Amino acid sequence: MKEEFDEIEKDLWSKLGALKTPEPKEEAKMRFNAMLYNFKQEDEAKKAGFLRVLWEKIEPLVTLKSSHSWAFVVILVVLSGTMGYFFGKPGKEMAGNQAEIKRLSGEMQDMKQMMMLSMLENPMATERLKAVSYTEELNTVDDQVIDALLTTLNFDQNENVRLVTLEALVKLADNPKVREGLVQSLLTQESPLMQVALADAMVKLQEKRAVKQFKKMLRKHDLNDAVKGKIEKTIIILS
Repeated sequence: MKEEFDEIEKDLWSKLGALKTPEPKEEAKMRFNAMLYNFKQEDEAKKAGFLRVLWEKIEPLVTLKSSHSWAFVVILVVLSGTMGYFFGKPGKEMAGNQAEIKRLSGEMQDMKQMMMLSMLENPMATERLKAVSYTEELNTVDDQVIDALLTTLNFDQNENVRLVTLEALVKLADNPKVREGLVQSLLTQESPLMQVALADAMVKLQEKRAVKQFKKMLRKHDLNDAVKGKIEKTIIILS
């Protein structure tokens, strides 16, 4: 019985092996290629859509107060990781995402600026110090940021914040508005430490327009003697 069954099975597989594999019709090939193309398009759209949805989810957070600045740090880390993931994809897979990533990069830049401006208004000096340090992370510094830094330089109640702000502005001194703001700040500062730091900054920048301001400072009756000596030397160097 078993031998008979084995014989039938062998015969069945032999006949099946003799059957010709049907060639797919041209219409079937076209349908398959169309389905493959649609799948690729949908896959690229999903990737771009993911970035869009991600931004839409975190965009409301940019209105958070600076006391929640840790949330911005988390957001930036997540966004940086996301962009790194997409930049690591092969060229063909990246083609559909380039525009979206560029847009997202620009919006990240705007978010950093908004975060910095918000933190400058924080009542805690440590937060304002962090805000000034974020200036170095901005690819471009516009007039809004410069105005905020100059306001901090002239009116912040914490001397350390003003000193750090001065250092940040000196690094941006290629901008004419920054240079002019630094010169005008000379008559605003009352702290001897700030007056000396500004004198050093004018020498470093070789800003000769500051000489006129220094001469006005020398006419102040309450000017610190050490500061007076520093200014007199600075005038000689710049003249």
